[in-house]
Amino acid sequence: MPPILTVTLNPALDISGHVPRIVAGPKLRVRDVVVEPGGGGVNVARAIQRLGGAVAAFVVLGGPNGERLAALLSAEGVALRRFDLPGDTRESLAVTDDDGRQYRFVLPGPEFDAARETAVRDAIVSAALEAERDAGGQGGWVVLSGSQPPGMGDDFEQGLAQALAPCGACLIVDTSGSALDRLTRQPSTSCPAVLRMDQAESEALAGRALASPAESLDLACDMVRRGVAGMVVLARGAEGSVLAAPDLRLHCAPPTVEVVSPVGAGDSFTAAFTLALARGGDPAEALRQGTAAAAAAVMTPGSELCRAADVARLASRCRVVAA
Repeated sequence: MPPILTVTLNPALDISGHVPRIVAGPKLRVRDVVVEPGGGGVNVARAIQRLGGAVAAFVVLGGPNGERLAALLSAEGVALRRFDLPGDTRESLAVTDDDGRQYRFVLPGPEFDAARETAVRDAIVSAALEAERDAGGQGGWVVLSGSQPPGMGDDFEQGLAQALAPCGACLIVDTSGSALDRLTRQPSTSCPAVLRMDQAESEALAGRALASPAESLDLACDMVRRGVAGMVVLARGAEGSVLAAPDLRLHCAPPTVEVVSPVGAGDSFTAAFTLALARGGDPAEALRQGTAAAAAAVMTPGSELCRAADVARLASRCRVVAA
């Protein structure tokens, strides 16, 4: 199988817990505390590992929090390709009250400058080349998922796509903020193979609500036509996801499941989608597997990712149709 390398530029040590209620003033004693490695690419790698795939996680780490995150990843058996930098990896805190309301606090990560950005990009390419050599010359897949650290240029993803092209690796991007805005509004000749966006991001780009899968597909097809990415996937919440590529318009809806927590659905989708492509599946099969994984993730509590048994059970009930 072609290698899979995930990239996390701004990881977080995720801390979650519960309180009876959140009120200003008194100390709030948090119970049932869980500490997990976090960040988009980190979670994608963890989900791929759960689904039985081989993956390496390139993670930018610093300080005591970085060491703790690395130890948590190693405990899960995820192969780590670390890039060390000064400063401390950020923390995020998610507190849920007894009524099920969740409050999320995310700290900023270490600051980047141009020299650090170049060094990270070069290190990602080196890690991709190493993975290619280990796989016998197969180009593989690089998944850049999650937000950018402060100070990083908005064109980093486009520069990375250009740098990866000579080694034959295909870049999948699932990012946010100004980097996503740059990708979608200022296409480059060096574009990702796949771009994934959630529903809020795609509607913000459209400047209006997208009332149907067909409207989401129209937007996705326009992005493909403009050269934003070779393939565009847009999520539609409980309606699943749509996929556009040249001469291809697909929609996949999941079966109805009990929603316990929506956290982790996007990363689970990206993991199963990428793994299906790496295993030789076509875009329709990748969309089906990703949709099943997202549905499986919402069935799990807190920030837990999809479970392999649930994905396998739900996949046969996810129907891909041309739209």
